[in-house]
Amino acid sequence: MTAAGDRDPGLQPERTRLAWRRTTLSATVVALLAVRQASHSGATPAALVAVALSALAWLGLLVVAHRRVVHMGVARPEPLASSGALLTALCTVALAGFAAAMLF
Repeated sequence: MTAAGDRDPGLQPERTRLAWRRTTLSATVVALLAVRQASHSGATPAALVAVALSALAWLGLLVVAHRRVVHMGVARPEPLASSGALLTALCTVALAGFAAAMLF
């Protein structure tokens, strides 16, 4: 067991940066699969709207992730703002909803 003073302050921000990178990679795969699904099922107007909205949600998630990763570069990063957390949750739910809408 180590004392609180022995803790390396660089490990937690690094893990958080890696988690954000994994999240954006997953969202990118979801957005690309939405484009693939729309192109294989025919470019119906509903599919195109779902792809466009998925791309918008993906971009929103990328913006939040980029801001968070940039802010993690300091010794004591600030907690994620509630607006960033809300936008992340909304983008995630939107991507899931658009993916479900494209299946039906």
